[in-house]
Amino acid sequence: MGRLFWKFFFFIMVAQLTATIGVGIMFSLENRERDRRTSDLDQSPPAAFMIRSAAATLQYGGTEALRKLVLNADRHHVYAVDEEQHELLGREVHPRLIEEARTLLGTETRRRVVEEVKAADGHTYLLFLPSSADPEYGGPPHEERGSRRMQSPPPFFFPMMPMLVATVASLFFAMLLAWYFSQPIRLLKSAFARASSGNLNDRLAPKMGKRNDELADLGRDFDGMTDKLRALMDSQRRLLHDVSHELRSPIARLQASIGLARLQPEKTAATLERIEREGVRMDKLVGELLTLSRLEAGVTGAMEDHIRMEDLLTEIIDDARFEAEAVNRHIEGMVRCDVVITGGAELLHRAIENVVRNAVKQTAVDTTVAINTQVDKDRQSLLVSVVDHGPGVPEEELQLIFEPFFRSSRTRKNSNGYGLGLTIARRIVEAHGGRICAFNRVDGGLCVEIILPYDAIESGNTA
Repeated sequence: MGRLFWKFFFFIMVAQLTATIGVGIMFSLENRERDRRTSDLDQSPPAAFMIRSAAATLQYGGTEALRKLVLNADRHHVYAVDEEQHELLGREVHPRLIEEARTLLGTETRRRVVEEVKAADGHTYLLFLPSSADPEYGGPPHEERGSRRMQSPPPFFFPMMPMLVATVASLFFAMLLAWYFSQPIRLLKSAFARASSGNLNDRLAPKMGKRNDELADLGRDFDGMTDKLRALMDSQRRLLHDVSHELRSPIARLQASIGLARLQPEKTAATLERIEREGVRMDKLVGELLTLSRLEAGVTGAMEDHIRMEDLLTEIIDDARFEAEAVNRHIEGMVRCDVVITGGAELLHRAIENVVRNAVKQTAVDTTVAINTQVDKDRQSLLVSVVDHGPGVPEEELQLIFEPFFRSSRTRKNSNGYGLGLTIARRIVEAHGGRICAFNRVDGGLCVEIILPYDAIESGNTA
């Protein structure tokens, strides 16, 4: 049992005990109020008959006749109290009885159980009948009843047995509730400890069982987090492997060129040219890796340029057409998108140019790469599609072509790059709030679509 369990248990127990004591106090106050409201006078029909008989006897027979009537009665001992609070037979009468009798006397509907009669001796007597403790007997004298009343429960009497049962039940359910909440948290704690030590294979969702609350959602979120961390770590390891593999080849060629220059000094000029070419390739690779690293880290520089996409795409098409004509390929552009995007002009130029250059490399000789645009005013987005007539990409590799150093099995022989162009393009497009995807065309070739959100449609601003 951890600290969290005992905290849950303590606060739930305090809440349950407070509720139990509160209910006990309410029961106690209710009992007191009920006892207070309970009448001390006998208000039954026989009592009303006896009161009327006693009133007639006092009125027409006098006090002596009433005294004989009361002394000879087996039941219903009527009390007669004069205006000076003296009882006819000298019995002690509690003031509360007299007060209640006078209250009932003023109530017309209940006056039948209390009577006030003026006797021949000049005194006015209040006639009433105390309630009987024993229905078979007219009741003991009021002094005995008064002593019995003094033994009533104290002002704050608590129902001990219900409170004891409620307390035990509260403790039991408090323990169950504390265990219910603390158990998944202990699982999360141990899972986080294992994750911090490098074990990302632990899964919490199966251990949560059939729970469907926030703690179960937290366990599923933990599984999603470890999956992403594991994928990120695998990607980093794969990236390090790919970088070392890509650098190994030019370094090996550099070493071979240096050895050849030493063995054949007469070929030094050709060897230096080869060394320069390999140095340029390594510089290009390192430059692309640095660009990718900055994009992965979110360091994109200033993203406040107002880019007029029609001008940007026209420039890219002109440059790509010049390069494509040199390798007997062609470029077609249908650019009609008078929209403005806020972002990094240089980055966005590089992203689209990478996609177009990749299409020029992969399209067949004497074929055309088409660049088209479409503006969706409802969603405020710009679609840029680049279509080639190359071999395409296997369906299972369509999502992988945007990963670092990946080169498709169909295009590997036709490419002399490093497999970073499309990866950099995806990072730049995502940094601008867009997305990029690729699919094979029915009539052959690959289509890459770039979707970018735009700010406005205008014609005066140019990046």
